Amino acid sequence: MSYNLKSALSVTAAFLMSTTALYAADDLNALVWCDHTDPALLQPFEEQHGVRVNVKEYEGTAAGFAILDQSRTGDWDIMVIDTVDVARGAEEGRFASLPADAVDTSSFFPEVVMADNNTHDGQIYGVTEKFGYNTIAFNSSKVDAGDMEDMSNLWSGKYDGRIAVYDYYLPVLGLIGLEQGIATSDLDAAAVERLRDRTYGLKSAALQVSDVVASQTALATGEVDILIGGGEWVTAVLSAENPELDWSVPAEGALRWSQSVTMLESSENQELALEFIKYITGPEGQARLATSSCYWGMPANSAAGRELTDAEKAALRWDQQADYLIRTQLYPTPDADLDLAMQDLWTDMLQQ
Repeated sequence: MSYNLKSALSVTAAFLMSTTALYAADDLNALVWCDHTDPALLQPFEEQHGVRVNVKEYEGTAAGFAILDQSRTGDWDIMVIDTVDVARGAEEGRFASLPADAVDTSSFFPEVVMADNNTHDGQIYGVTEKFGYNTIAFNSSKVDAGDMEDMSNLWSGKYDGRIAVYDYYLPVLGLIGLEQGIATSDLDAAAVERLRDRTYGLKSAALQVSDVVASQTALATGEVDILIGGGEWVTAVLSAENPELDWSVPAEGALRWSQSVTMLESSENQELALEFIKYITGPEGQARLATSSCYWGMPANSAAGRELTDAEKAALRWDQQADYLIRTQLYPTPDADLDLAMQDLWTDMLQQ
């Protein structure tokens, strides 16, 4: 999720909300990504426990942490976050540790359990709930699918003015790095500087650089034919209406996004929060989360396959996951200096 003006405004709005519109004490209050706002996901849990789940959508870990910092102690119970940022939040004392037996991950896809990311000092602080890919999404009726197997074609001039770029510097700079032969784990300040010309070139070829909703809409309506940073999270939810929308994992690879659910250390409703985590990572909750109305993605728990239709699994490319998991890399996990270098390059690109 992008650190842009929209995120800043969301932080301000969340702060005002937290100080002027307090929720009932027995409600569950969650900072989430937009896929958790679907009533079809929340209602079964609400009905089972006789509670209301109040959700506040945010984009980007920095924006989410800012909301926590500007909220009152106990305002929030649950937070959904990039899996690679769980340990950081735990180290800062934001998340509560979870009982070792709280969630059975034996039926999870092994590659996405990500124990090193979801733990800190030997304690569990998060559970992976959903994953997918930032790669290339495209309209197969207007784009040569073979071209999308080689990322260098994006700079060939053939598709100039027909490209949208997802406005989030981590996955897109990661993709550009892969195109240049740089693994995400090898990105450092010097490597980022080597991406400058390629990043500027992508901006020159693009019609727009935009957030989740705007970029998805542009592809769906035909305003653009290619979305850099797209993937199943863009096309799967639209597959029934727009079967021509497709996505590829090119020869150079792609970025794998992964999100985790955590419990806030300051929560005054941790028992209910733990029940929500169990629900969201169980087969029914996983299937509903995977096919949420905002965006689709692969459930971390493979047992969710029992709850999904054949058409839903086909849209998610269920049977190709073994190959994709091998050929994709995790998001970069920059330290403060590298993160600043990446953000500076992205800001410079936006101003071109």
